[in-house]
Amino acid sequence: MASGILGQSAPSATTNTSVYTVPASTLSVVNVNILNRSTSAAAVVRLALAASGSPTDAEYIEYDVSIPKGGVLERTGLALNASKQVVVYSSTADVSVNVYGIEQAV
Repeated sequence: MASGILGQSAPSATTNTSVYTVPASTLSVVNVNILNRSTSAAAVVRLALAASGSPTDAEYIEYDVSIPKGGVLERTGLALNASKQVVVYSSTADVSVNVYGIEQAV
């Protein structure tokens, strides 16, 4: 059983990035923190809990949300079953994503 930081990324601009994938035979409860590191501009982000690195429309939980310079978007208590992925997209490369939580074997 892992706990703490489960995934981190500084994704490239305009690219879907899988930050964390739940291992097989595991249930995870995670928090996702998306930080806009820019000192001058907002970042527009998307967040999905997806079956693959290319989310379907139904898998997004945030879509084209504007995070102001130096701002944070955080989602907490997300329960994910085995093989689900936390996928992030950003309009800019000035974003840091942290996924932290706990994994439990099932």
